[in-house]
Amino acid sequence: MEKITSFTIDHLKLRPGLYVSRKDVKDTVVVTTFDIRITSPNIEPVIDNGSLHTIEHLGATYLRNSERKADIVYFGPMGCRTGCYLLMFGDLKSEDIYSLIINMCDFIIDYQGQIPGASAQECGNYLEQNLPMAKYYIKKYKEQLIKFKRFRY
Repeated sequence: MEKITSFTIDHLKLRPGLYVSRKDVKDTVVVTTFDIRITSPNIEPVIDNGSLHTIEHLGATYLRNSERKADIVYFGPMGCRTGCYLLMFGDLKSEDIYSLIINMCDFIIDYQGQIPGASAQECGNYLEQNLPMAKYYIKKYKEQLIKFKRFRY
């Protein structure tokens, strides 16, 4: 079998950033997959499940209510728990969504109250949430993104 693209990235050199992971084209439709790398793989501890779950709920809520909501296909955690994937319609670059991601970070950092979708009727694991730590990870990620503007693998 062919090695998938994400396994060709040197994860020992990968740092927090906003990367284009891949672009898929079918007919005239382009879907761009972004790697929102929150922690440094194999260097920092992975994000705990509760925090990553909260980032998923809040990030998806923000993105699907943002000015780019019609372009959002999917937002969710990576299996390795070092970040999230964002899939969007369009042939996009990281710079095209930089302000959207900064605004998403601000939404998560400033969020107060009940986590959207965190009830037994709405979520398959509603009890596993961690808002304070989600804010910690996203604040740290935002600082790294602003400071280094890492957009290329």
